[in-house]
Amino acid sequence: MRCSLILLLWSICAGAAQPNVLLIIGDDQHYGDYGFMKHPHIRTPHLDKLATESLLFENGFVPTSLCRASLATMITGLEPQQHKITSNDPPLPKGMTPGQANKAPAYLAMRTKMVEIFERSPSLPKLLAKAGYVSHQSGKWWEGNACRCGGFTEGMTIGDFSTTGRHGDAGLAIGRKGLEEVYTFLDKAKSEKKPFFVWYAPIMPHSPHNPPARLLAKYQSKTPSIHIAKYWAMCEWFDETIGDVLKKLDDTGLAKDTIVIYLHDNGWIQNPNDGGYAPKSKRSPYNGGLRTPIMIRWPGHVKPAVSQELASSIDLAPTILHACGLKPTAAMHGVNLLDADAVAKREYVHGATFEHNAVDIEKPAANLQYRWLADRKYKLIVGKDGTAELYDWQRDPSEEKNLIKAEPRLADVMNVQLDAWWSGR
Repeated sequence: MRCSLILLLWSICAGAAQPNVLLIIGDDQHYGDYGFMKHPHIRTPHLDKLATESLLFENGFVPTSLCRASLATMITGLEPQQHKITSNDPPLPKGMTPGQANKAPAYLAMRTKMVEIFERSPSLPKLLAKAGYVSHQSGKWWEGNACRCGGFTEGMTIGDFSTTGRHGDAGLAIGRKGLEEVYTFLDKAKSEKKPFFVWYAPIMPHSPHNPPARLLAKYQSKTPSIHIAKYWAMCEWFDETIGDVLKKLDDTGLAKDTIVIYLHDNGWIQNPNDGGYAPKSKRSPYNGGLRTPIMIRWPGHVKPAVSQELASSIDLAPTILHACGLKPTAAMHGVNLLDADAVAKREYVHGATFEHNAVDIEKPAANLQYRWLADRKYKLIVGKDGTAELYDWQRDPSEEKNLIKAEPRLADVMNVQLDAWWSGR
């Protein structure tokens, strides 16, 4: 039954075994591009089923619409201006192309420095290890070696920036080329009777949009754009891999003791004319880049429901830590999404977008493009030059009608809140 209530906890026994955690992260997907979000063409049967078994926050957000910063927030529980990973890459040297820069020793040294900055913050694998958890990384990962830098006990990403280590190297094969590494880890964790944390972040439906021919054929008759058809097919292919991972949990008897969390790192609106993204999606301060469904399945502990409350990816780490019997760090400002009262009291979610290539890797404010704040109805966007936009994002989901002149008092009130949040971080 659809409802606005966040959560009805069933019985959580004080002495219950530690839950496992499977975090599934999509890569470059619009918040509406799912069957359960009522897309008219895209088929995502496995995620649709997961949604019916989960506490689903339809109004979820990520603080920033660029993958590296967004992923760093998920793994640290901190906002980009706190962990300081605001951009995908270091400043691009004048006169160099990205390809040339990635071969320059000084530029590679800045990549290494960005990872060192990331390592100053806590990470979920390191925090969970204190409670006996083992952990596995596969898929997108920017922060160097997944084990040495991220704290995973096992991981696919080597993080050698002099070769192919920019954002995942060997880890990027997961999903597209099988799931054996994840399966092997799950079998090992079960045999050793250890609680686990899995980071499953395949580069899907992210480009290259090269879905299996059988899936592409399903969508070519539904759109005149081959680029849209390929993207839609990628969404279904990604869904298939999720179905395979969830089946592994079922087949091994791990599902009943595993918290499954799903969201995506940032949005995507497919450009119908080429393989890239359209405006107001990835890298933008608009909801096409920032919104994501967030779902949490925990059999026997979390009652399935659909919530219209606000949720953010900064909530993942506190939620996971609480569920695993640990306390969030003092620097984590997210709420426990399994605490109905805390979620209901939230008035706003916040965030900022930054340059793709940093201006200064140590100073988040130097890389700022936009700050934004959303309540349950309106969203304020403020550019670095002070230009402001205000949208009723519930009635105007594509954010076409700027209300800044029609609602100046509301914009002023929201701006005070936005300034207080930014200065407080």
